[in-house]
Amino acid sequence: MKKLRITLKRSLIDKSKKTKRILRSLGLRRRGQTVIHNDVPSIRGQVEKVKRYLVVEEIEG
Repeated sequence: MKKLRITLKRSLIDKSKKTKRILRSLGLRRRGQTVIHNDVPSIRGQVEKVKRYLVVEEIEG
């Protein structure tokens, strides 16, 4: 199964509560932090909403 490597590239300071909630649900808390998730529609939807703050790479799981 494919996986997504998601890295937070911008700080959470001065972001809306909704944006912070989405990023925290992805497991991202600090700038530069990287997490790996399965490539499923629910994760893709969250990534799409906050894509301006992220770097997303597809990797083979």
